[in-house]
Amino acid sequence: MNAQRIGLWAGLGVFVTMLLVPNPESMSAQAWHVAALTILMATWWMTQAIPLTATALLPFLALPTMGVMTTAETASEYYSPILFLILGGAFLALAIERVGLHKRLALAIIGLSGKSAWGILFAFMIATALLSMLISNTSATLIMVPIALAVLVAGGVRDGETEGFAGALIMGVAFAASIGGLGTLVGSPTNAIAVGLLNKTLGMQIDFVDWLKFGLPIVIVGIPVSAGILIAVQKIGRHSFDGVKARNVIGASGPWSVPEKRLVPVVAIVVLGWLLLPEIKTFFPDGALHDGSVAIFGGLLLFMLPDGTGRKLLNWDEADRAPWGVIMMFGGGLALAAGIIESGLADWLGLMLEPLKSVPVIVIAIALVALVILVTEFASNVATASGVMPVVASLILATGVDPVLLAVPAAMAASWGFMLPSGTGPNAIAWATGHIELPKMLKSGFLLDLAGIPIIIGCIWIVSVVTS
Repeated sequence: MNAQRIGLWAGLGVFVTMLLVPNPESMSAQAWHVAALTILMATWWMTQAIPLTATALLPFLALPTMGVMTTAETASEYYSPILFLILGGAFLALAIERVGLHKRLALAIIGLSGKSAWGILFAFMIATALLSMLISNTSATLIMVPIALAVLVAGGVRDGETEGFAGALIMGVAFAASIGGLGTLVGSPTNAIAVGLLNKTLGMQIDFVDWLKFGLPIVIVGIPVSAGILIAVQKIGRHSFDGVKARNVIGASGPWSVPEKRLVPVVAIVVLGWLLLPEIKTFFPDGALHDGSVAIFGGLLLFMLPDGTGRKLLNWDEADRAPWGVIMMFGGGLALAAGIIESGLADWLGLMLEPLKSVPVIVIAIALVALVILVTEFASNVATASGVMPVVASLILATGVDPVLLAVPAAMAASWGFMLPSGTGPNAIAWATGHIELPKMLKSGFLLDLAGIPIIIGCIWIVSVVTS
C-alpha cells in the first residue's frame, strides 16, 4: 500500500475516531472536532492522499456542520488580500515568461561570469535566484536548466555524467531557485500563504517590504553557502571542465524586442509600488491599499497595454495558467485557521504550550525551524506552511515571544528542503536531467538543511534587532 492510500485511510480513521470519542474535559466539543479536522487535513496534505486543493475544500463542508461557523462565514474566510497578491504576481510572471525578459536577465548575468567552473556555477546560481524572486522557483528552474545543459555540452560533459561540475551546476540551479524564492513575497506561493495565515492568526501585518528585508539577507547568505557545499561535495576542482569553451556557448541575447521594452515599465511600476506602498498609502483612506492592490493594478495594465505586435502584453488564455489550485488551497488554510480560532482550539493549544515559557527563545526557534525543515522534506512546501503555521501561532501566543522571532523563521523554513528529488519542483526538474547522483544530492541537501537553521534564524533575528 502506497503512502497516499495509507494517508487517506489513516486520516479518515483518526478523524472518525475523534468524532466518536468524547472530548477531553479541558477542551470544548467544537475545539475537539476542529482538532480532528486539522489532523485529517494535515495528514491528507502531507501524504497527498487526494489533490491538495481538494483537501482545502474540507473546512467549507466541516466547519458549518460542526457548528463552528456558518457556511457564509466559512466561505468568506477563503478570501484574503494576499490571494490577490498571488494572482497579480502570477500574471506578471506569465507576461515576463511570454516576452522572454527572463531569459535576457539570465544570459546577461551569466555573461559576466568568469572562465572558471566555480565562477560559472556561482553566476548561474545568482541568475536563477534573481529570476526566482520575480517568477516561481519552478519556472526559474525550467528556464535555467536548458541553458545549463547547453553549457555542459559545450564544455565536453557527456550525457548522464554526474561527477564534478556537471552535478554541481544542475543541483546549483535547483537549489538557487528554491533559495531565491524566499527573497520576495511573490517568489513562492508558500511565502504568501504563510503570511496570510500569520496575519489571520496573530494579527501581524507583513507586507512586501517587510518580507524583503528578511528574505533578501537569507538569499544573499544562502547562495554562497549552497555553492560552497556543492563545490565541496561534488569536488569540482578534481574534474576538468573547459570553462572558456562553455562560456562561448552562452552567446548574446540579441536586440531588445518591442514587447520586452513595453513590459519593463510595467514591471518597474509594480516593483516600485510594492517598495513605496507605505508612502503611497498616506494618500488614500486607511485600509484602501495592499500589496495585492499593486499586483492587480499591474495585472490589469498587462491586459490593457499593446505589446507592439498587434496584441496585448497578456491575454486571458495565457493568464488562465495562473495557479488557481494554489489560490484555493490558500483559502482552505485560512478557513481552517479561522475554525481553530473560533472553536477555541487555539486557546487550548496556548494553554498546553505555556510550559515552554521557561525555555530560552533561541532553543524554541532552533527546534521549530529544524522540525519544519524536516517536515517539508517529505511534504509539499505549501502543505507544510498550511499545516504548521496555525500551530506556530498558538506557540507564540502561549510563550508571549515576539512573533517575528518564531513566525517568520518558521515561514521561511517551510520552503527550505533540498535533499530529495521529489521534495520540490526545482529538485524534480534537475533530477530529470540525469546529471545528479542521488547520494550526492542527499548529502548536499542534508548539509544545506543543517546550514539553513542558523542562516534563517540568524538573518531574521539580526534584521529584527537592526530594524527595531
